[in-house]
Amino acid sequence: MTTTRVAVPRKGRPLEAVLERLAGRTGTTDLVDDIISTLRYEKAVTKGNQDAVADVYHRISDYSSLDEPYRPEYTLLRDDRDGMPRRIVFDSVTIPTAYGDVQLVGREEPFRALRTHEFALGFDSADLVLEEVVQLRDDPLTAIHEINDRIDPLDTDVRVVTGLGDTVYHTLLATPEVVDAQDGPLDRAFVTNYEGDLCISPRYERLVEAVLGTSALDGVSFTYPTEGGEEEEDIAATGIGVYLTVTGSTARDHGLELGERLFPSETVLLENAHERTETTEQVASLFEEPEETALQSM
Repeated sequence: MTTTRVAVPRKGRPLEAVLERLAGRTGTTDLVDDIISTLRYEKAVTKGNQDAVADVYHRISDYSSLDEPYRPEYTLLRDDRDGMPRRIVFDSVTIPTAYGDVQLVGREEPFRALRTHEFALGFDSADLVLEEVVQLRDDPLTAIHEINDRIDPLDTDVRVVTGLGDTVYHTLLATPEVVDAQDGPLDRAFVTNYEGDLCISPRYERLVEAVLGTSALDGVSFTYPTEGGEEEEDIAATGIGVYLTVTGSTARDHGLELGERLFPSETVLLENAHERTETTEQVASLFEEPEETALQSM
């Protein structure tokens, strides 16, 4: 059987979600646990929260084995923290499945690797798809299953197949003073009737425009967090904003009220439709689960 290559992120929550989903379908839990624990340890070392027992070159040599085809491989990248330390991140692993070997290949930008037809399948954050290719319209984009309808087929062959359920939400946050200035809940309609500054992360500007809808932003000006500051603190200073909220506890610490969940930030399986084959369709099915994800339930 042929080997199907799948582009995945090199680190972080999205990679873990992919690994855990595949482990559940292939019985490779021990292998996946080893990869995840290794990457978490290396992240802690890079952040200075863990002391390494050997230098980075000895550690990567211990982790990798070219003589074992089904063992994971790792690579070194420069981290963007002070001093730009070298960080060990995921490179690749080959996992046997009922549809042949599946090789997960680490990429800094999996979505863009699919756009250039380097891969037929890959995983990336739904956020990046919104930032890169969805069309901006007056009406808001509210759910992952709506994304494909907003992708211009002349722009890219890549489409969203399914989500992995590792969901956190872009959420409206505001101070009580701003909320009390209008009747009704803190939701998209609230923003439609609001005029003034709205604090967001600059990397999510197009995403926020998509999920709120351009008509809701008449009279609204984006402001951005200060360098090195906490986003919730800057939202509190502005009065209202959008933040990728996990629990909401830190928002409440800054006196902010949680409003509508605007859009799920979920790892999604992507397919380049031009590269689709019977095998890639079978491999894609390995990542589908019956339980609801943000893609299936909204």
